[in-house]
Amino acid sequence: QLQLVESGGGLVQPGGSLRLSCAASGFTLDQYSIAWFRQAPGKRREGVSCINRSDGSTHYIDSVKGRATISRDNAKNTVYLQLNNLKPEDTAVYYCATGLISYYCSYYVLNDYDHWGQGTQVTVSS
Repeated sequence: QLQLVESGGGLVQPGGSLRLSCAASGFTLDQYSIAWFRQAPGKRREGVSCINRSDGSTHYIDSVKGRATISRDNAKNTVYLQLNNLKPEDTAVYYCATGLISYYCSYYVLNDYDHWGQGTQVTVSS
């Protein structure tokens, strides 16, 4: 059974950090493009960061650039999203997703991602 399981979310004060994890089972992550999306209440789901399956290059949206790091541990079949200097506007449910994307992952086309995790809540508040 193909499965993605996120963890690591929580409540953090502005300026704090979290490391989100996305563990895969039933398939090998390094064969896929991997993306982190987030969805805040009343807003569309948006791509945050991704790793291209073709060359391992990464992308970040402007609002998290310099504060986020996406990485992959092939031995653990897990992808991480390190979030630093968190802001209230980062509050959302964060999802990881994988897809056999043939183009650069920065387009974050939701329908092209085949497998999704259940999401992990990140709340940034004082």
